[in-house]
Amino acid sequence: MTRPDAAALDAQRAADLVRRFADQPVLVVGDIMLDRFIVGRVTRISPEAPVPVVRFQSEHVRLGGAANVANNVAVLGGRAALVGVVGGDVAGERLTEQLGVAGVAVDGVVCDPGRPTTEKVRVVTERNQQVARIDYERETDISADVEAAVIERARRAGQHAKVMLVSDYLKGVVTRPIVEALLGVCAGTNAPLVIDPKIPHLACYAGATLVTPNHHEAEIATHMRIRTDEEARVAAREFRYRARCGSALITRGEHGMWLSDDETELAIPAHAREVSDVTGAGDTVVATLALALAAGATMIEAAVLANHAAGIVVGKFGPATVSPRELIDRIQA
Repeated sequence: MTRPDAAALDAQRAADLVRRFADQPVLVVGDIMLDRFIVGRVTRISPEAPVPVVRFQSEHVRLGGAANVANNVAVLGGRAALVGVVGGDVAGERLTEQLGVAGVAVDGVVCDPGRPTTEKVRVVTERNQQVARIDYERETDISADVEAAVIERARRAGQHAKVMLVSDYLKGVVTRPIVEALLGVCAGTNAPLVIDPKIPHLACYAGATLVTPNHHEAEIATHMRIRTDEEARVAAREFRYRARCGSALITRGEHGMWLSDDETELAIPAHAREVSDVTGAGDTVVATLALALAAGATMIEAAVLANHAAGIVVGKFGPATVSPRELIDRIQA
């Protein structure tokens, strides 16, 4: 097991790595989503049914899923390219527009008029309490023609990426042929492949450099309980065996992270000071990991930086991002 102090990253080294995030090319492939928030005030219960009446105040949209990952890469200073699928609908248009504003390259986004754009509409109170959520989506795998288009665009974009990242939300875009295509590009470019997983697709991830389950996903995949560092160590090794991946990083919420590979078994303590909303925290983790690896960080250094980034983003509401300045300030505090 790696010594406990290995999780300590010198502040100057950390700052240098974060500054080297600038313009690092990262390819993000996966399930693109639009998160829409309808905000209002609750003052009474409906006389028609025992539900709150929300008086509308405002509405805003944010990038979600793989789009949020790409947005996190861009905000951290990287050069993000996104490959995924949207529908031929208003949500798809809004999503593509938002990506353009964020500075994310959208040449790889495929439009499938036969599918709705994945959209999650949340009704929330002015105090950020969620009242209801409406999902517009189709969870079946994309068609063979659309899959071929995604593979072609991923191969083309992947030639220019220093790290490739798969964001799997089980919305139909991530398939084994797509992962195999990415692995083929990685073999030619020597780029690592990082995957934010969903356990029903575990068999799809064989050959990945790093897979990042949360502790619930790791428990499901391994049929093991994870409450202690020792349990995390055993489960992480089993997860690597089952996923057939090089490394595993289990995110454990307030318990931090556990990193496991052939050379490392390491607990990384949590750094969150205030938890407001964990939505999208995994997106920030994998975006930071990818950029850190692209900037020349070791796997341990990348995991420590991602852990700090997660500690920042959980203090924000909804799918959020972290700036390089915020990350450097947190590490140096």
